[in-house]
Amino acid sequence: MFAKYQKKAMKYFGKHPNYNASVHMLSGISVGIIITYPLVGGHPLRWAVFFLLLSVLGHLWAAQQD
Repeated sequence: MFAKYQKKAMKYFGKHPNYNASVHMLSGISVGIIITYPLVGGHPLRWAVFFLLLSVLGHLWAAQQD
């Protein structure tokens, strides 16, 4: 089941490079906040989880596209 969704997401990401870049940039922001959390200020993990959730939702949305 996972392979089917992965294949569909990869196909969508291949056809839409700007969307691909945006979704993966959100993942990078999340990882960056986690690594440098003292610089972010109050509640850095909330921001990291927020950006990570947006990235996961972006991947799920891409997997649902035909």
